[in-house]
Amino acid sequence: MPDATTTLDGVLTRLVPTTEEDLDLLARWFAAPDFVEHWGGVPLSRKEVAEKYVGRRRPRVQSYLVVAEGAPVGYAQFWHADASDDGIEGGIDMVLHPESRGRGWGPDAARTLLAHLGGELGWRRVTVDPVRENVRAVRAWEKAGFRQVRSEGAGLLLEFTFPGDGRG
Repeated sequence: MPDATTTLDGVLTRLVPTTEEDLDLLARWFAAPDFVEHWGGVPLSRKEVAEKYVGRRRPRVQSYLVVAEGAPVGYAQFWHADASDDGIEGGIDMVLHPESRGRGWGPDAARTLLAHLGGELGWRRVTVDPVRENVRAVRAWEKAGFRQVRSEGAGLLLEFTFPGDGRG
């Protein structure tokens, strides 16, 4: 089974586990209003980025740089639904740099994560909760195979369910 340092290869993208060496790049991205527009809407401090996005929350949260055409173009993570869960479901979060959107890299990175979660880890269900008004992101998740499901709150919830045990 792959570990936290495993790079995941898609057709158009590569997901590379984040490290402390990525802090400068991620801090710059997460401080930019256009990058976080649909990621909470508030720029993050370098300290917040260091605590959350450079791999310090492993194994509960796995963090990746999304790389396309040899350059970092975004950030993605997957997380387990809850610490006591048997690890068969959880969620994905992803944000691409504004200049990297609309090129098919988001759906490709999502499919790459799904192949890992279902094929390698045996997950059965994955959810995402994009901002409803972010139509481009909603379409990208749908292109990757996610479908809208009922949500307890007012937010949008999309789900991907693997056939059988997730390894199919």
